[in-house]
Amino acid sequence: KLFIKDLHFDEVPVRIYLPRVPSASKQRGVVFFHGGCGMFGSIRSHERICRYIARKSDSVVVSVGYHLSPERKYPAQTLDCLTATVHFLKTAENYGVDPDRIIVCGDSAGGTFTASVCQELVNRKDIPKIRAQVLIYPFLQALNFNLPSHQKNAFIAFLSRERTVHFILRYLKKDCSMKEAILAGSHVPESMNLKYKKWIYPDLIPEIFKLGYKPPLPTSLLPQVHEETKELFDTRLSPLLAEDAVVCHLPDTCIITCEHDVLRDDGLLYKKRLEDNNVKVTWHHMEEGFHCALGFFGYGIFSFPSSNKMVNHTVNFIK
Repeated sequence: KLFIKDLHFDEVPVRIYLPRVPSASKQRGVVFFHGGCGMFGSIRSHERICRYIARKSDSVVVSVGYHLSPERKYPAQTLDCLTATVHFLKTAENYGVDPDRIIVCGDSAGGTFTASVCQELVNRKDIPKIRAQVLIYPFLQALNFNLPSHQKNAFIAFLSRERTVHFILRYLKKDCSMKEAILAGSHVPESMNLKYKKWIYPDLIPEIFKLGYKPPLPTSLLPQVHEETKELFDTRLSPLLAEDAVVCHLPDTCIITCEHDVLRDDGLLYKKRLEDNNVKVTWHHMEEGFHCALGFFGYGIFSFPSSNKMVNHTVNFIK
């Protein structure tokens, strides 16, 4: 049912999935960024997902094979995603796609890149606007690793709280011995905590998600750790820190969160920020879902109900 081609969009590898049956009118386009902490995953790892989205939503899907860290240093990954998206927006009609109906989508770190790309394109006047974005259990901030979901899911398989910070430091090519200090919050000056409290704070999480939550003990700043890890506060890595002037111009958004996921509250906080800025949000919460569940999609008996639900919610939103 699909033509599948491997191409390069301005030197960024992509795989494009085109429905074989020609459409009477121009089709939708979907740009997909795979997850994997910016260090793992590939076009191949998300092949089943992209084929399914292309078929079921009758869209042209572009899966982006951004260059991974540590071979390519941060922020090469975000820049690759941005480059491929801009190229597709400019050349969409060559693939039978309506440039005004392009949706950006990603899971985990791919969700980070999705949020970042949409923010960076907000003020571009030379290309069509992104129609919508889909964020599947995205990583959105490196300011606070003591939110309710971090506590509740600290030791969950696939992505524990400790592993999250370990992977971020590896992704940025930083010394992993700083992990404990960052987990404690010693990388954030008090002035910054106060500034971002309006956006990243446990009290902003709905009560239903705070059962058993205990506020962490206060910690003191370690200036050296703060200096070494300033990239953690870039909006490319922490899109939740973007100013309202940017957030209010973001496109319609679908956010999928999972109950058994350290990153659950990143999604909940971004949902609130978007809604506070009058951006239309569709939210799906997977009660039985966990981080990485999407990766099991299409593996028959090894798949999970939440894997199928996430992909189908994505397809329905795109349609």
